[in-house]
Amino acid sequence: MMSQSTTVILKDNWRFSKEVKGDAFSTDYDASKWEKVSVPHDWAIYGPFDKKWDIQTGIIEQNGEKEATEKTGRTGSLPHIGTGWYRNVFSIPEFRKGKKALLVFEGAMSEPQVFLNGKKIGNWGYGYSYFFIDITNDLIAGSENVLAVKLTNEPFSSRWYPGAGLYRKVSIVVKENESFAQWGTFITTPDTKDNNAIVDIKAEFHGSNVSMVTEIKDAKNKLVATQKSTETEDGKFHQTISVGNPHLWSPETPYLYTAVTKLFAADGSLKDEQNIKFGIRYIKYESNKGFSLNGKVTKFKGVCLHHDLGPLGAAVNKAALKRQLTILKDLGCNAIRSSHNMPSFEQLELADEMGFMFLAESFDEWAKPKVENGYHRFFEEYAEKDIVNLVRATRNHPCIVMWSSGNEVPDQYGAEGLTRAKFLQDVFHREDPTRPVTVGMDQVKQTMASGFGSLLDIPGLNYRVHLYEEAYKAFPQGFILGSETASTVSSRGIYKFPVVQEKNKQYDDLQCSSYDLEACSWSNVPDDDFVLQDDKSWVIGEFVWTGFDYLGEPTPYDEKWPSRSSYFGISDLAGLPKDRFYLYRSRWNTKDNTLHILPHWNWKGREGEITPVFVYTNYDSAELFVNGKSMGIQKKNNATPQNRYRLMWNDVKYEPGTVKVVAFDSNGKIAAESTVKTAGDPYKIVLDADRKTIKADGEDISFVTVSVVDKNGIPCPTADNELQFKVTGAATYRAACNGDATSLEIFHENHMKLFSGKLVVLVKSIKTAGKIQLEVKGNGLQTGKINLKAEL
Repeated sequence: MMSQSTTVILKDNWRFSKEVKGDAFSTDYDASKWEKVSVPHDWAIYGPFDKKWDIQTGIIEQNGEKEATEKTGRTGSLPHIGTGWYRNVFSIPEFRKGKKALLVFEGAMSEPQVFLNGKKIGNWGYGYSYFFIDITNDLIAGSENVLAVKLTNEPFSSRWYPGAGLYRKVSIVVKENESFAQWGTFITTPDTKDNNAIVDIKAEFHGSNVSMVTEIKDAKNKLVATQKSTETEDGKFHQTISVGNPHLWSPETPYLYTAVTKLFAADGSLKDEQNIKFGIRYIKYESNKGFSLNGKVTKFKGVCLHHDLGPLGAAVNKAALKRQLTILKDLGCNAIRSSHNMPSFEQLELADEMGFMFLAESFDEWAKPKVENGYHRFFEEYAEKDIVNLVRATRNHPCIVMWSSGNEVPDQYGAEGLTRAKFLQDVFHREDPTRPVTVGMDQVKQTMASGFGSLLDIPGLNYRVHLYEEAYKAFPQGFILGSETASTVSSRGIYKFPVVQEKNKQYDDLQCSSYDLEACSWSNVPDDDFVLQDDKSWVIGEFVWTGFDYLGEPTPYDEKWPSRSSYFGISDLAGLPKDRFYLYRSRWNTKDNTLHILPHWNWKGREGEITPVFVYTNYDSAELFVNGKSMGIQKKNNATPQNRYRLMWNDVKYEPGTVKVVAFDSNGKIAAESTVKTAGDPYKIVLDADRKTIKADGEDISFVTVSVVDKNGIPCPTADNELQFKVTGAATYRAACNGDATSLEIFHENHMKLFSGKLVVLVKSIKTAGKIQLEVKGNGLQTGKINLKAEL
């Protein structure tokens, strides 16, 4: 009889409550009045926004602060503090006597305590960790089981919005006693040459007198190699399998193979089977040469990403992640740093499939605290276990090309920090000898003096562009990684005058200028990093802070209210590109041309005043026209970093009408044109979906960009009309987001104001196929409608 592992995802039938009296873990507890939810779930994202939720008073040392101040929006001003309970009554027909069962959590925020059938069966510390519990002796076969999970978010436990609840998947894995160990198979490709690749497979298992057969299949499911093993060592099978003419994995060609590993008993019966996707690729980090992928020197054009998904909060959603990566692909981005915690499995799967290299990070704190109730409370007990689970659960993803054991940890100071850095790096090396380890360092002078930076496989510098040369000479590795760069701040579609480069600039409206010349005291504008990336071969790339805005950390307004999300993103919280998107795209996207004009051209009351025009383009020169009159030709030059990467007409005076830019190729011939026009009054609502067809799986989402145009179809860049949303058919209205860091409008309510003329509506499928319509209305505006559909 055939038998193998079965995974049951506990998605539905959950009950949730924060108002709990009595023993919520007991089997006879009445939870019928609790809220019905599905998991992944974030209890806090539904708001309301209020500065009272987690006001933190303190000194942010990594920001150079000397005095304690009140931080009102630091953790997103959403109600994530407190205790929440989840309960699920379920049965597992696949489980019976003689089998084993594991309960797997991919993320539980925070400090989960887990109860099954009235008994506490386990707990964990870190809310970002994956972990599993063996429930073989506690799961009742052929009957209902009661799972209860208690989660506690302490105040002062995070520096950003952490989310709350079972925000990633929960599942039960049922296995035979003779089976592969959970996360116990490690696939590497140690040798690729002469049109041949070696695939190395080490597989831990339970049982005796078993054999393993591996079939390697290509992307078309064609069998390309197979091997059978009967000999084992230390509870592991070890196979080296040759694959001829391999397709190599890279961001440009993200080719994936599948290893089907089968475990057979002595009588020939199948006991377990795994299907593991992997990529054939080889990486090197070399002194003075840098990073190479498949023998080709490659620079990281990367972004840092927090785990929240804007209006969805921390609850993981594959459609939202895929949309982010699609936007980043158009940007020309080739790498992602999970900041400052373990990435979701879904994000790594998409990075494999879509072609993004990955820096998988573990911790924001070690033993020394940044916040009162941070990870330092768990470090001694959990650090090794957390790294082991991170590595074992994700190491088969070809996208991961390095690990990070920490970010700006206060332990950068002193001998203890050096010991901890070595300890953590050694754990990574033990679990995965194939990838190097970095730490995002902000105390660069200190790490030069102490040996901390020299110890690391990869010295990662967070900002400190003025110290790159000195660090390169001080550290023995022969290269530097910009592990966190820029932290330029801007608000989409908002422009401030006069246009000057400034640090920590604040305005009465709590917005930042989108001329992309404003940064924080400790950070810089993009062009400063571009110079290092382009001129220094030993700088191996950068990870920009951040690819998208995120909830919390509203620097430079973290002491002001209302301000509850970041300004750092290349795209805003709704995923709409800021001007800065096109500055990076003009460098990073080498396949497509970029020609972008800023600012918008609706400046009633500024007639005759200086209103500089910037153009972000991959072309070296262009001519600007205002209402047909030439403002002259600008050519990129090395006078300043800005002149090198931007075309700037700093003396243009505003007059309503048309701004046109004409770009020239290297031969001086016209290559492309772009225009921006002054819009009249808002007249009509326009809808544009990222996908018109979605899956009828209850999870898929179409992201519809909503904008307003005048009677001539010209976008209205300053419109702030309040709009109402209605979804009919085979979908539901899920949320909206306008990218305004100061907006206290609740995401899941069916109305919201435009910000800089735009917002995004999320339409979520149900489990029924059919037609869908989104209708958007606004007072005095022509209604917008769009037809979508859901397919099984």
